[in-house]
Parts: sequence; structure tokens; C-alpha cells
Amino acid sequence: MGKRVTMQDIADKLKISKNSVSQALSGKPGVSEATRKKIQQTAKSLGYRYSGAKVNTNGGHSAGNIALIASEFAFSLKSFFGEIYLAIDKEVKKRGMNLHVHSIDDVTRDNLVLPEDVENNSVSGIIVLSHISTDYINKIIDLGIPTVMIDHHHPFNHADAILINNRFAAYKAVHHLIELGHQNIGFVGNVDYSPSYLERWEGYLLALKDNDIEAKKELMVTDVAENGDSINNALNQINELPTAWFCTNDGYGFLILTSLQTRGLRVPKDASVCSFDNGQLSRISTPTTTTMNVDLTLYGKRAIEQLFWRMDNPAEPFQETLIDSNIIIRDSTGPVI
Repeated sequence: MGKRVTMQDIADKLKISKNSVSQALSGKPGVSEATRKKIQQTAKSLGYRYSGAKVNTNGGHSAGNIALIASEFAFSLKSFFGEIYLAIDKEVKKRGMNLHVHSIDDVTRDNLVLPEDVENNSVSGIIVLSHISTDYINKIIDLGIPTVMIDHHHPFNHADAILINNRFAAYKAVHHLIELGHQNIGFVGNVDYSPSYLERWEGYLLALKDNDIEAKKELMVTDVAENGDSINNALNQINELPTAWFCTNDGYGFLILTSLQTRGLRVPKDASVCSFDNGQLSRISTPTTTTMNVDLTLYGKRAIEQLFWRMDNPAEPFQETLIDSNIIIRDSTGPVI
């Protein structure tokens, strides 16, 4: 099988920009009819396959396909993925288009195998939900199809992104604990897993710094897997447990809360726990967990708005949109006793 023809090949052949090729093949304004025909003829002669999506004269997009791509892990977080999916599906249908959902397993990711409809350019736009891998996301971006990432960004992924303001949200969470009188505040998560978790750690550190509280290395668990055994082992390494914990997501929050309770500690009397995401685990835990709220419906809505804007403005600089987050105070946080 020969090498797959890309938009860049067409651009190189005609000595024009890749954006011009994208505009011409997707039916968008921005190139002359003569150039559009030349690009289409060259694409055909080189054997390039594309969806041929058209743009209505009123500026709206006619029926076509949008791809939603996420890892199997993101799919497994049912409340997280489900709410975003429903919002995206609603917004896509509102615009007269269809949503194609693709789950990427580890083998597919590591071998950089793209979904067939994405590979053959049968979609007009792509949403990438959460982290897959930098190389895999770049394989998607390199197709030249308008792409927006949700809940993930990386300096080497050149695409628009819709993000929670993770640093400021984490800052608010830790500030809440400080206001309750806590000075020894632990951190738990895996900052290497995602830029979002790293940013939450940075927010934690900034809140401590602004309040003249020493950041104690022994209280920061920054490389732990999200399972009970790993959390228990991490806590066993700490000589004197902190009076409060900030956790990078609700899963870690639930595991910390459970581990503390198995040690005979009362939450929040002996230790407070604050987590992130306002997912199901934070609501069903005993006690219920104070957490940072993530408006998943807004996440999906903003992503589609950005994607359709990007379809109409392929040459504009990439944008990152930060969504604010508010704290939901529940029963797992209380004053130092």
C-alpha cells in the first residue's frame, strides 16, 4: 500500500498553503473558484479522499459529520464522559450534523491508528476529549481537519482547547482549607498523567505560597496511581499525616477518604478532604466530599462553538478558553480541632 496522500502533499504540489487546500476541499470561503477547482483537480489526480463538505450561503454548515475521539479510560468515567457527550451531541444536531464517537484503546493509541472516517477525511471537524497521547493527537491534527481539544492541552499539540482554569480552581480549593485553619495540607495525584493535574498542583503550591505556608515535600504525593493499594502505600510513607488533603480528582478524593477512615481517622474531625470535578464519587461518599465543580455541559457547548468558529476561520491563531470553577462545600471539610 502506498503512502497516504495528505493536504500538505497537495499544498506542496501547488506551492500554496495547507490552509488554502483545507478551505477549498471543505467548501469554505477564502479561495477563488479558479484556485478551488485547481486544488480539487490536483487532489483527484493524487488520489486524495475528502468529504466534500459544503458551506451554505448564509454561513451555516450543511449536513456532515463531526468526530468525537476519546480514550477508553475517558469512556470509563461515565459521568464525566456522558455529560460532555450529551452536550456535544445536542450542539452538533442543532447545527444539522451527525456525531461519530470513537473509543481509542492503548494498542490503537500506541500504533497511531486513526478511526477510518477520520483517516479518510469523511468528517468536517474533530473533538478530542481529555488526554490520549501527544503523538496520537498530533496524528489527528496533521490531517488538517479543524480540531478542538477538551480538558487537555500540550505545547506540541497545535489546536484550540477548552479547559478548566485548573490553577485558579485548585487555588480556591486550598484557600478554603486554609480558611478553616489548616496549615499542614497534603496533595495527592499523578501530575505526569495530564497537564490538568500538573496545573492543579501548581495552584496548590501558589495558594500555600500566598499564605506563607511552607510546601512540605513529604506531604505531596505527586506520582501515585489511582487505586486503593497505591494510596495506602503512599500514606504509609508519611510519618505525620496532614490535617487536610487536596486531591486532583474525585477518584483520588474518594480513595484518600476511605484510606483515612480505615486508619480510624474521622473525616472531617481528624482530617479534611477536598477533591476536584464534582463527579458521582464526591456525592456518594460518606461523608460527601467538598469538591471543585466542573460544568461539563458548558464544556461541551463551548467546544462545539469553538469548532464551528474554527471551521470558518482556519487561519486564525489557536485559542485556549479557560472556564471558571466554583467550590461546592460539603461534609468532608471542617475546621482544625
